[in-house]
Amino acid sequence: MALVELFGNEVVGKSGNVQTSSLESKDVVGIYFSAHWCPPCRNFTPVLAANYTSLTEQGKAFEIVFVSSDREEGEAQSYYDSMPWLMLPFGERDRKNDLSKKYSVSGIPTLVLVDAKTGETITKEGRGILSNADCGQSFPWKN
Repeated sequence: MALVELFGNEVVGKSGNVQTSSLESKDVVGIYFSAHWCPPCRNFTPVLAANYTSLTEQGKAFEIVFVSSDREEGEAQSYYDSMPWLMLPFGERDRKNDLSKKYSVSGIPTLVLVDAKTGETITKEGRGILSNADCGQSFPWKN
């Protein structure tokens, strides 16, 4: 239920919408605040995608939801096309703003890691964790 409160009933998947409640089968969900117009974001996204793919191929119960800070839906969709995970529907701007406030996002890229079962914040420093190829060794990143 906690993730539905964060993202609404559905998020965008590569082959159609996905019920947010299905994410509760994961251990960790990353909330990725990013935008195509942001050079640091465009540099970090391929690194994050490679590590995400590695983690999921290792069977780690991990998912990411992209929360776009792009100005237009077409830009957001084009950027999302390069990502292997899920996306908050672009039209959910109020929800995007609420998430930004909830996690005190002051700059992008920001990756917040939350416990998929409870919705509790694991860390707001997910970018630092997922920048390293060996990030899976400490999964699910809870102390």
